[in-house]
Amino acid sequence: MNTVGCVSHIYFSQRLRLHYVEWPCQQASKGNMVLVHGIQDHCRTWDDVVNRFQADFRIIAPDLRGHGDSEWVTGSAYQYLDYVYDLHQLIQQAKLAPVTLVGHSMGGAIAALFAGIFPAMVEKLIVIEGIGLWSDAMPQTDPGTSIREWVGNTHALSARQPRRYASLEMAYRRMQEANPQLTEAQAMHLTAHGSNQNEDGTYSWKYDNYIFNFSSSSVDSEVIKTLWSAIDCPVLLINAENGLEHRIGHGDTLQYFADVRLTELPDVGHWTYHDDLEGVVDCMYPFLCAQG
Repeated sequence: MNTVGCVSHIYFSQRLRLHYVEWPCQQASKGNMVLVHGIQDHCRTWDDVVNRFQADFRIIAPDLRGHGDSEWVTGSAYQYLDYVYDLHQLIQQAKLAPVTLVGHSMGGAIAALFAGIFPAMVEKLIVIEGIGLWSDAMPQTDPGTSIREWVGNTHALSARQPRRYASLEMAYRRMQEANPQLTEAQAMHLTAHGSNQNEDGTYSWKYDNYIFNFSSSSVDSEVIKTLWSAIDCPVLLINAENGLEHRIGHGDTLQYFADVRLTELPDVGHWTYHDDLEGVVDCMYPFLCAQG
């Protein structure tokens, strides 16, 4: 985790004070790279990946709204299109386009939507274990039932309090318990950058519990397929043998991408770039170096 030249910045989107980290590069021969983390994660999750590419790219990694050092939403809305809007604001305000866009998990889903909505702003797209068409596998319910479920889930989240740990060491132990594939150094790094100390001296994770509140009016699967089809840059999908179900690249989803390649890494899980950094970098490097 020896990244150098890391600088924190603030930008604003929908009146929210959002945070991102930049690793400047004097040469930046391959342009700008934006790294988008997944749910419950934060921008410093990418440090090991940054180490491998910061000699050639100016790299930006935002904390999504409700995550890391970005502001929490007043209310309960954390929808994909809100994240897409924030990403657009960042890329536009920092004058980054066209970018190489890299996303993991929910961040991969957001990155793929962004590339379909704003194809001229994305030069290359890399999606690592990107969340795919989950709604296609869900039981179909009538709108009233779906909305009532959302109301119930929202009400339940209102009573959920951030968990407090007596020490940073205890938070680290929880991180290691939940993610046993992490090395001690990885778990400590993610804990240190992913937690805040409370006024009473305890520690809590840097994410809003309402990030789990996806409404019934989320982006429809048919709309997602249409947006994937609108992507006109090269796309690299990196999935894990032991990853989540319904990822981008599963089933027949490859048909919606005009220029796509898929790699599945063996013996690793959903947090793929932590489980097998070398494997991920070995996939990314030739793709990023290829012309066109």
